[in-house]
Amino acid sequence: MKRIFEKLKRFFQADAAPLHTDEDVERLRLAFKGRYHHFKLLLNANQRSLEIMADIEQALRSRPFGMTFVRSACTGIAVNVLKMIKNMEQLAPGKYPDLRSRYEVINQRMQTVLSHKNGSKEEALILHLSEIDRSKLDLVGGKMAGLAEIRNRLSIQVPEGFVITTYAYDRFLSSARLQEEIDRLFQYGDEDDLISLYSLSARIQQLILKTPVPDAIVSAIHDAWKKLEACFVGKKLTAAMRSSSLFEDTAGASFAGQFRTELNVSYDSVLTAYKEVVASKYSVHAITYRLAKGFSDEDIAVAVGCVAMVDAAAGGVAYSVNPVNEADDAVHISAVWGLPKAVVDGSTACDQFIVHRFTSDIRSVIGKKETYFVCYPEEGLCKMAQTGEKAGEPSLTIDQILTLKNIVLKLEAFFKTPVDVEWAVASGGGIVIVQCRPMKHVSSRSEPKKILEGDVHIVLTGGVTASPGICSGQVFFASKSMDSLKFPDGGILVVRQPLPQWASLISRAAGVVAEQGGMAGHLANVAREFGVPALFGCPDAVQKLSHCREVTLDADSGVIYEGRQEDLLDRGEPIVHVMTGSPVYKILAEAGKHITPLNLLDPASPKFRPSGCETFHDLTRFIHEKSVHEMFNFGHEHRFSERSGKQLFFNVPMQWWVLNLDDGFTEEIRGKYVRLEQIKSIPMRAFWDGFIAVPWDGPPALDRRGFASVLFQSTADPALAAGVKSRYTEKNYFMISRHFCNLNSRLGYHFSVMEALVSDRAPENYVSFQFQGGAADSDRRLKRVRFLGDILEAYDFRVEIREDSLIARIENFDCNTMQKRIKILGHLSLHTRQLDMIMARANSVNYFRLKIHKDLEYVLSLPVETPPVDAIVAS
Repeated sequence: MKRIFEKLKRFFQADAAPLHTDEDVERLRLAFKGRYHHFKLLLNANQRSLEIMADIEQALRSRPFGMTFVRSACTGIAVNVLKMIKNMEQLAPGKYPDLRSRYEVINQRMQTVLSHKNGSKEEALILHLSEIDRSKLDLVGGKMAGLAEIRNRLSIQVPEGFVITTYAYDRFLSSARLQEEIDRLFQYGDEDDLISLYSLSARIQQLILKTPVPDAIVSAIHDAWKKLEACFVGKKLTAAMRSSSLFEDTAGASFAGQFRTELNVSYDSVLTAYKEVVASKYSVHAITYRLAKGFSDEDIAVAVGCVAMVDAAAGGVAYSVNPVNEADDAVHISAVWGLPKAVVDGSTACDQFIVHRFTSDIRSVIGKKETYFVCYPEEGLCKMAQTGEKAGEPSLTIDQILTLKNIVLKLEAFFKTPVDVEWAVASGGGIVIVQCRPMKHVSSRSEPKKILEGDVHIVLTGGVTASPGICSGQVFFASKSMDSLKFPDGGILVVRQPLPQWASLISRAAGVVAEQGGMAGHLANVAREFGVPALFGCPDAVQKLSHCREVTLDADSGVIYEGRQEDLLDRGEPIVHVMTGSPVYKILAEAGKHITPLNLLDPASPKFRPSGCETFHDLTRFIHEKSVHEMFNFGHEHRFSERSGKQLFFNVPMQWWVLNLDDGFTEEIRGKYVRLEQIKSIPMRAFWDGFIAVPWDGPPALDRRGFASVLFQSTADPALAAGVKSRYTEKNYFMISRHFCNLNSRLGYHFSVMEALVSDRAPENYVSFQFQGGAADSDRRLKRVRFLGDILEAYDFRVEIREDSLIARIENFDCNTMQKRIKILGHLSLHTRQLDMIMARANSVNYFRLKIHKDLEYVLSLPVETPPVDAIVAS
C-alpha cells in the first residue's frame, strides 16, 4: 500500500509541475544540442571501430596484409574506442567510471602482443659452411643452413663457400640510419597500392645501393674470400651470391625467385653484388610475396651465401615426388644444357626424366633446348643459342639420371619431407647440389574430369600442369613490368615467359597461363604455394586467347574454355589463406582476440556492464547501447516534450517509439504520438516501407520437436516466460534525423539493431545490422542466422556469424540503392519471426526461402519514395 501511495504522489506531483519558461526551453534545447553533438561523435567513432573490426576479420580470412596494416588497425581501434568513452562521459558524466579502467586493461593486452620482438643474434659477420648447422639458422637463413647440413652431415658434394650473416645485414642497415629511413618510408607508403609500391621499392633499393658497406664487413668478406680462394689453386675463383633469409626455403614459403641471385661474380664485384642481393628484398615482387605470406619487414633479415661458381655442363631441378600429384611418388627431373637458370626462369624447353622410386625405370621426354646459359671467363653470364643436333639430345646420361635420383631420395630421407633440389653437373661429370628446399606438395584431382562437351568452346588444350586447380576470370596479357599496374583482381594472367617478376600478381590472380616453362620454375613454385591454378608450356597461348574476354582454366586437364563454365568451377576446392600460421598472421590473430570477439550480447544480462567487457568490441557494444538509453532519457528526465520519445501512431501490434535527434520530423510534435507522414527520416521510412509492404502470415506451424524446443528454452531462460519483463517484451526504439536512423528492436524472442546513414553522398553511406536471439534451441537459432545471412549476402551485404548472432554491413552505395537494402531489412525483421522453430525441417526451410525471395522481389519492385524536405520547422 505504501508503494502505491508513493507512485500516486509522484504522478500528481509530476502532473502539477510548472511548464518551462522560454529561457528554460532555450537552455534545454542548447543542452540537447550539445548532447546530440557528442552522440554523433560517439556514433562516428563506433562506425569507424566496426569498419576496422570488419577489415581485421576480412584480412584474417582472405586478403594479404603486413605489419603496417596490423599496427594501423590496432591503433585505429584503440583511438576510436577511446573517443567513444570520452563522448560517453559527456553524455553521462560520472555514470560509468569503470569504462576507462577496462579500456586500459584491454589495450595493454593488445599492446603486449604487438611489442613482441625477435631475440638477439650471435655477433658473427661471416661463417664458413664448415661452421654451420641448423642451430645457426638465425644467422645464416634457411637456404644456407640446409646447404651446410648437406655438406657436413651427408658428404654430398656442394660448392664450398661462406655466408655473410644476418648480423652483418643488421649492421649494414643500421649504418647511416638506413633501417630508420626504410621504416619511415614504409610507414608513409601504401603497400596496397601498386603504383605507390613501385615508387617505394625504387627509393629503398637506391638507398641500399648508395650506402657504403661498413669497413668491418668489408674486411670480413675480404678475409673469407682469400681463404676460399686458397682452395682453388691454379683456378680463378668466381662466386654465386644467393640470398638466404630467415624464412626462405621453409615449407610453404620458398621465396622462390623473389630475391636476386648474382652468378659468376668476381672479387672486384662482390660488394656490389652483396648490396644487389640485399636490395632485392625490396623489389615489388618480393614485397608483395612477403606481405601475402604474412611476414613483417623485420622478419626477413637477409643473409647472403657466397659459394664457388659451378660452370655447369648441364643443370636443372629435381623433385623427390610429383609436386602436382600426390599419387605419383616418382622422382621428376627437369634438365637443360648449361646452367640451371634456364629451368628456374622458364626460358627454354627442358628435358623431363621421370624415374621410378624403387627401380631403374626411366620415362624421358626430350625437349628442344634452343638456348642455354654459360659463364663468361671473367665474370657474368652469356645466353647462347644451341645449334645443331645437340638441342634435341638428352642433357643427362642414364648413369647421371640414376645417380641424381639416389641423391634426391637421400636428401628426402634426411630432411624427412619431399624436396625440391637445384643441381648442376660440373665439368668433370660429378653432380653438385646448389640448393635444396622443402617442397610445396599440392594435389590435383586423382582422375582429371572429362573434357566438357556440348555447347562449349575450347580455346586451348595441352601444356604442363604447373599448379593444379580450376578457375575462371578475365584474361589479362602482360609483357612488361608496368602492365602489373592494370592487372584486375581475379584475372587470369597470360604471359609468354613465366618470369619470377610476375609473382607480384599471384596473390591477386585466379590463374596463370604461360607459353613457356614447366612445373620446375620459380613462378610455378609460387603458384602452388598460393593455390593458384597454372598451365605452362602452351605454345601460342597469347594469340589463341587474344579474342577472349573471360575464360575457364582447367589446369588439371590442360584445357582452357571460353567463358565461365559453372559445371567445372563447382568442383574446385576451397583455398586456405596462404598467410595462416605466418608470423604476421599470428600477431594479428592474437591481437584480434582482444578486439573482435563479442561477448556482451544481451543488455538484460547482469554481465552487461563495464566489468564484463573483455574486448574492444564489448566496449563498443556496451557504450552504444547505453548511449541510446541516455539520449532517450533526456526528454523524460527534464520533462522536455520537444525532445521526448514519441510513440508511432500506426496500426501494428508492437510499440514503436521515435526520438527526433535533429531534423527527422516535418514539424514540432508536442503530444505523445507521431504519425508516419510527420517523419521525414530517409532510412527510417525505407525500413518502415519494407516492414509493412507484405502482411505477416503469423508464426509458422510448429512440429512437436519445435514446440518442445520452445518450451525447453522458455523454461531454461526465465526472460522468455510470458509476463516476465525482459529484453523480449521491451519497446522498439528509433532515433532519427533526416539522413540517420538507429533502431533497437525486440520482436518476439529476438532482438536486432540497425544503424544507417543515407544521403546523396555515397562514400558516406552505410547500413549496419545486428540480429540475435530466438526461442528455439541453439542449433535452430544458428540455422536461422545462416538462413538470414544467405539472403543478405545475395543483396551485397557483408555478413559475419558468431554462434546465433549475425552482423551484416553494406556501404558506399547511392541513396536509392541504400534505401532498397534497408527495405529488405524491414521486411526480414518482420517475416523471419519465429522461423528458428522450423529450421530442422528442410521442406519448411525451402518453402520460406522461396517465399521470402519472391516477396523481396515484390518489395523491391515498389517505388522508392524519399520523404519530402518541405514543412521543416527548425528546432
